[in-house]
Amino acid sequence: MRIIGILGGYACLGLSFLIFFEILARKLFNHSLQGVDEIGGYVVAVTGTFGMALAAVERAHTRIDVLLLRLPGPVQAGLNLLSYVALGLGAGFMGYMGWRTLDDSLTFGSVSSSPLQVPLWIPQSLWMAGLVVFAVSALWTALRGLLALRHGLANADRVLAPPTVAEEIEEARK
Repeated sequence: MRIIGILGGYACLGLSFLIFFEILARKLFNHSLQGVDEIGGYVVAVTGTFGMALAAVERAHTRIDVLLLRLPGPVQAGLNLLSYVALGLGAGFMGYMGWRTLDDSLTFGSVSSSPLQVPLWIPQSLWMAGLVVFAVSALWTALRGLLALRHGLANADRVLAPPTVAEEIEEARK
């Protein structure tokens, strides 16, 4: 999964250089590269979906801990498990809708309305793949958490709960 994060980082870095070059070309040469904004949208959509999958596996999704941390351990574990199931089902639904969008694009041979004329099945395939990986990652994490719960709350917390401050410090030291 980390390779997905690294590749996504490089894609965003490449997009940053492309935007920088676009700005320089406009200011210095009064010339615009066509489609940088379109490419940026594709990069953000694809890296976003795969990034959410990585966040699901690494327990990095944002949570509101104000109430959660005041609840008893079993309730916390149940809510954490429920959140991963809901996340996986929501991502699965988005993947299904992504499939319908992709199917329409393939059926009608849709291309982008920009000068690039990108066949929309290309970015939509990558986007939908990211949504599927996100759904599978969240549901896989929920299943791992459910299995870990059989061996105690501490084990389930290592799979489902947000990282503790001590865990984040230890990760930063690596």
